[in-house]
Amino acid sequence: MKLFLPATAAAALIAPAAAADMTVGVDIPRLDVAEYHRPYVAMWLQTPDGKPAANLAVWYDVEMRNDEGEDWLKDLRQWWRRIGRSTDMPVDGVSGPTRAPGAHEVTFDEKLNDLAPGEYEFMIEAVREVGGRELLHGAVQWPPKEETTIRLEGGRELGPVILTLKP
Repeated sequence: MKLFLPATAAAALIAPAAAADMTVGVDIPRLDVAEYHRPYVAMWLQTPDGKPAANLAVWYDVEMRNDEGEDWLKDLRQWWRRIGRSTDMPVDGVSGPTRAPGAHEVTFDEKLNDLAPGEYEFMIEAVREVGGRELLHGAVQWPPKEETTIRLEGGRELGPVILTLKP
């Protein structure tokens, strides 16, 4: 027995569904301080009740000898409590070096493929040695039904953080 499908139905069976993505623009301000250190930054998604859903990025000092940069990850307090303490660093595709002051952009697509549809909280935390700490968050609907832009305003350790969600 042969099965015949209309061309559009056959194409749907062969072609993978288009995946949604999230782009995060992060501005790291240059602070006028005597001893400047690049911030450690963590980004993740969590459920509205605070359970981790996706570990997106962790920027830390990956060049310290004997992996000492990992010892300071616990200063990212919220990330550490929810995700970090049970994570073996480095994590391929998640961990990376700290970033210099300026504008940075990262796109997350494949990491979010297995994310169940629903409401999430995007979290970004930054901390610097001999500096401060900052935690920003914003509600995110996943997958997005239409292109959406969310702007979070940092106060000192982070500048503007722009999330762009695309279906």
